[in-house]
Amino acid sequence: MNIPNILAFTRLLIAPLMFMLLVNRDLSVFEHIHPSWLDFSAAFLFVLASITDFFDGYIARSFNQITELGKILDPLADKMLTLAGFLGLMVLGRADPWAVYLILTREFFITGLRVSAAGSGKEIAASFLGKIKTIMQMIAIGFLIMNWPGGALLLWFAVIITLYSGYEYIKEYLR
Repeated sequence: MNIPNILAFTRLLIAPLMFMLLVNRDLSVFEHIHPSWLDFSAAFLFVLASITDFFDGYIARSFNQITELGKILDPLADKMLTLAGFLGLMVLGRADPWAVYLILTREFFITGLRVSAAGSGKEIAASFLGKIKTIMQMIAIGFLIMNWPGGALLLWFAVIITLYSGYEYIKEYLR
């Protein structure tokens, strides 16, 4: 296993930890910890995971370490991280359930579409807009975890970009 794959695997491990910090505030292990510290800890893990997302791709491309495992592990880790973040925030009441539904539906639909295309020998590569979508989702999740002003607006902006990038992937698939 190379460094990019280890970084992607690390994201897979961070996602459930972050989710736990967001939704399990009533556990006795957290009873003496102020909720803002749980938010900060979840945000720290999220930022750490987001940084690994940048570096695993950069290292894989720069040092010719792209692997078949990495092609599966990287997007899976991304989806698990955003899934954990958005669902945790929805449970906390910080993310609109409709926005979360739209984002997650698009994520799983387009992932299925790309897998289907790959199964028939057609590769639908990640687009620039898809990368912008991921960045916007990460920014929205970060703002919502920290409960900063503007988080809800950023979430809906991420929804718009997410849906539009999904439309672009569908057009590419139909070509």
